[in-house]
Amino acid sequence: MRAKRLSLVLLCAFMVFAAAPAVRQALAEDAAKPADPGLSDVLTDLLHGVEGENSTSGPDKRVPFGREEVQLSFAPLVKQTAPAVVNVYASQTAKVTSPFEGDPFFEEFFGRAQPRAQSSLGSGVLVDPSGVIVTNFHVIKDADEVKVATADGREFTSKVMLKDETLDLAVLKIESDKPFPVIAIGDSDALEVGDLVLAIGNPFGVGQTTTSGIVSALARSHIGVSDSGYFIQTDAAINPGNSGGALINMGGQLVGINTAIYSRSGGSIGIGFAIPANMVRAFADAAKAGLDFFERPYIGAEFEAVTPQIAESLGMEKPTGALVSSVEATGPAGKAGLKAGDVVLQINGKPVESIEALDYRMATLSIGTKANFAILTKGKQAAMDIALERAPEGAKASEVTLHGRSPFSGAKVAELSPRLAQKLGLRTDLKGVTVIDINRDSPAADFGFQPGDIVREVNGTTIDTAATLAQVAQQDTRWWRFTVERGGQILRQVLRY
Repeated sequence: MRAKRLSLVLLCAFMVFAAAPAVRQALAEDAAKPADPGLSDVLTDLLHGVEGENSTSGPDKRVPFGREEVQLSFAPLVKQTAPAVVNVYASQTAKVTSPFEGDPFFEEFFGRAQPRAQSSLGSGVLVDPSGVIVTNFHVIKDADEVKVATADGREFTSKVMLKDETLDLAVLKIESDKPFPVIAIGDSDALEVGDLVLAIGNPFGVGQTTTSGIVSALARSHIGVSDSGYFIQTDAAINPGNSGGALINMGGQLVGINTAIYSRSGGSIGIGFAIPANMVRAFADAAKAGLDFFERPYIGAEFEAVTPQIAESLGMEKPTGALVSSVEATGPAGKAGLKAGDVVLQINGKPVESIEALDYRMATLSIGTKANFAILTKGKQAAMDIALERAPEGAKASEVTLHGRSPFSGAKVAELSPRLAQKLGLRTDLKGVTVIDINRDSPAADFGFQPGDIVREVNGTTIDTAATLAQVAQQDTRWWRFTVERGGQILRQVLRY
């Protein structure tokens, strides 16, 4: 009797397994027309029971049933967010040098070289109903005029509120008597590898385009597009023209500003990078507050990377965190007890895997608050609260524009303070006289001087004040020998001018 019952059970199981494809088809057809709900429920339960034993996708994943489930779409999400993504058109007048310039004979026949207009195309995201737009710095770099075209076809001339080359971010402002559609800024720290995302922008100028993908990686660094080393990597197609566009999560929130692609051909190969939304929020808030540059919190300490050799000498299992290289005794970090040789491991409970992660975490914090630092000091873990202050202005240094027949003519210089160093993207502990601005049509621009260059010596004279450099630049000589510090490197030059 037991053998017959077992045989009957096995026969029923075999018939159900063999009929599984037909049952699935019947269920799909059943969803399109009324049927006996009891039968549908029985078939569904039966099929789940058969497939559940062989399924490896987990209890929350299954084959979709019915037409409604098969026809899932991103369309509602795109309709919600796409109106807030704009096209950005930047134009500038480029100086053209003629080989006959200055020669009266040839200029008589060939004329003077005429300036040539250049333009660039990118995207932007409306983040405030008043018309505040976030885009990339490289989209509007050196632009004489920046125009914005909204998704509904309107065109506006914009004003640059704030820009920062080190972060590759810029904030624009357009005006209208009606509020603009916006995308809410989400929490990029909540992203996980594998999350679905959409990229919206204007690739190659063909018009607004939406692509989909996933978050491929987090905290990418050293990709060469800016000094910021904390990017979201995605395989959503990003192409030239997408720069400044939106990276959207499935909640319709902005989680990143599309910035760059890794490509050998110029087209997308599935490796794109976006600036995290938490950085974008801090930058947009600074612009709306009317700041003339993006201020980062100041604690009076400098950091360097933890190498494998340093990690081994400190007894660490792996190289992680940011090593404190110097501390100003009277600064917030010095007062809190931070010392050179300590390693910062976390800030406010968020991991600090590298010096780039430290820069990112610090930049997203608010001045005037305190942050909790988890550190490794003398082989033991400890925690301390450090006040986040505004970088000191220092003695009010006069800005001097250099004139005369020298390679420095057309450069504006000033003496470094922690606040000025931060504005120029330099270490806040540096001292000296630095270039803060350059006239584009000047000898200083032609010789390649850049904002942030620190002039150390000219024709044997040590440069310690802006007045000293201004005096030396007036020398009546055609030979110039000078030393400049740029990006931590010492550049020496001898030239005849």
